[in-house]
Amino acid sequence: MTDMETSNTDILNLADVKTLVDDFYSRVRENELLSTVFNAVIKDNWPAHLEKMYGFWQTILLETPAYSGSPFLKHAKLPIAKEHFDTWISLFNETVDAHFSGAKADEAKWRAARMSEMFQYKLDYYKNNPAQPLI
Repeated sequence: MTDMETSNTDILNLADVKTLVDDFYSRVRENELLSTVFNAVIKDNWPAHLEKMYGFWQTILLETPAYSGSPFLKHAKLPIAKEHFDTWISLFNETVDAHFSGAKADEAKWRAARMSEMFQYKLDYYKNNPAQPLI
């Protein structure tokens, strides 16, 4: 462990959430597998997407009501599979670990993993059944 890693603090406020989100999506945009999917959908609307993600993670981690909606619906028709989720989780965990340590950091990784599992389960369900998600 380096000195920098041992001095990491937990995710405590909106500035920390923004650090997490900004660095994570910077990594996503540079990732060969994920960048094509994200850039095809988001195009030049990255600032708006990042604002939504600040609100989403602020709501989840800081219990500040800053996001409402159903994230799954935005992803329901994307061309994504297990390898995309595995890469997403790996990048997310790397990002959290690069900046933070503590209970909220652990919770962020846990929640991201549960979200990934739930999204994959739902996507598999809709691929194998005639039902469509309500949009």
